[in-house]
Amino acid sequence: MINILIVLFSFLHPFYVSVTDIRHNAKNKSIEISSKIFFDDLEREIELENKVSFDIIKPVDKAKVDLLIANYIKKHLQLKVDGKLMAMNYIGYEIQEDAAWCYLEIPKINKVGKIEIDNNILFKLHQEQINMLNVTVNDHRQSTKLDAPTSKASFKF
Repeated sequence: MINILIVLFSFLHPFYVSVTDIRHNAKNKSIEISSKIFFDDLEREIELENKVSFDIIKPVDKAKVDLLIANYIKKHLQLKVDGKLMAMNYIGYEIQEDAAWCYLEIPKINKVGKIEIDNNILFKLHQEQINMLNVTVNDHRQSTKLDAPTSKASFKF
């Protein structure tokens, strides 16, 4: 009986994972960032952090939701390129199945030697949060996994 409960619990226990892809686009001289985050968790975390209520799927005020998401992502995902903290431009988000894809860009990046990332997205909401990172520069991809509370990683190219 106990074994059945353990197996049942393991199936019922949700998992908490985000995936962030960071790609240097040499042709456009920019860094393109996309983060896939479970939209219900993103919505809840932003609501808690800002003491607001909104619907990420059917927003009443899309511009307000975009601003909330932009501010949250910029606060919880920071990039340094070759030692310099970069400002990211928020492009927007879209919902696909159970996830929000959030898109950002860093313009005017001719080349990349080192990228340092601080990603603590959803760490306040879930102690079990895992944030996957995929970084591609010059068609060379490197990946890592950040288990809360560890939020920092660096990649050399």
